[in-house]
Amino acid sequence: MRIHSLQHVPFEDIGSMLQDVQVNDYKLTTTHWYKGDRAPTLDSFDVLIVMGGPMGVYDDDIYPWLAAEKEFIGSAIAAGKKIMGICLGAQLIACALGAQVTRNAHREIGWFPLEVNDEALNHPVAKILAGCAKVFHWHGDTFAIPPQARVIASSKACANQAYVIDNQIYGFQFHLETTEQSAEALIQNCAEDLDNSTYVQSAEEIMDNKDNFVAINKAMSAVFTQLLK
Repeated sequence: MRIHSLQHVPFEDIGSMLQDVQVNDYKLTTTHWYKGDRAPTLDSFDVLIVMGGPMGVYDDDIYPWLAAEKEFIGSAIAAGKKIMGICLGAQLIACALGAQVTRNAHREIGWFPLEVNDEALNHPVAKILAGCAKVFHWHGDTFAIPPQARVIASSKACANQAYVIDNQIYGFQFHLETTEQSAEALIQNCAEDLDNSTYVQSAEEIMDNKDNFVAINKAMSAVFTQLLK
């Protein structure tokens, strides 16, 4: 299995999914847009993972590679590739599918529960998410649900947390892949986001319960396995 990831900043990689890649001896390649990398050819990978980042979907004037990335994601969708987007990645996929990305009513950072849509519980990913007591969030924007997709989860702070298109495309506003190390990196690099607003936890609250990371990484492994079926 050939996995390709799109990475937007040095401190947001595939996180806990790296262990799944290594255990299963999958091939992993990465486009580091911030380094000036170019997109791969569509025939060079089987699964595309689009990661997060602090920029916005429409910040093409600041990050010119965003236009090329959105075009590439659209091409991967049209080619029938299996794709998973996380946070910014889910927003970029939604944008490529014609949905709007806007500022969310609340910034959401830290450990908060999901509300899984009962009508979506027949989808394997919804069943996995229903088993998560809390997931990790770090976002200020939100995506509209693409017309082709099903919304499968929400939260008190954000109405659209997850969407799926069959077993081909997954979009998650939250992070299941975050490890203790990657959470610390986010805190170090995006500390200005910790503004003590309603749905923003402190660095201490984020790092307080190590079991939370174990739980979401287990769920991430289950989601990753499901995508590859």
